[in-house]
Amino acid sequence: VQLQASGGGLVQPGGSLRLSCAASGFTLDYYTIGWFRQVPGKEREGVSCITSDGKTYYADSVKGRFTISRDNPKGTGYLEMNSLKPEDTAVYYCATGYGSTWSFVARGYGMDTWGKGTQVTVSS
Repeated sequence: VQLQASGGGLVQPGGSLRLSCAASGFTLDYYTIGWFRQVPGKEREGVSCITSDGKTYYADSVKGRFTISRDNPKGTGYLEMNSLKPEDTAVYYCATGYGSTWSFVARGYGMDTWGKGTQVTVSS
């Protein structure tokens, strides 16, 4: 059972990146997929999640700029990030679980499987 986040990199302010979260060893279909980010010295922040039935939730800081999606047959979740800002710089993690309430998922509750992070750096 494993999750692998990828797609991070260095991008200029205003640019875009698409992160992927690939699942192996289990089926994503029945799980919520969440994206989180963390800056050294700060608490982890919930960025977005998509439930098994397709409901999406976003942190206020990314609403209108980020879009979460999932492709169950491919066993992959995505986070499309547009209009990136320097304050979006962080290590981004994906996680899965049965959490379905954003207020809980955003704090990591109900998310049982975590992938290694991918670094996103927004800088000119």
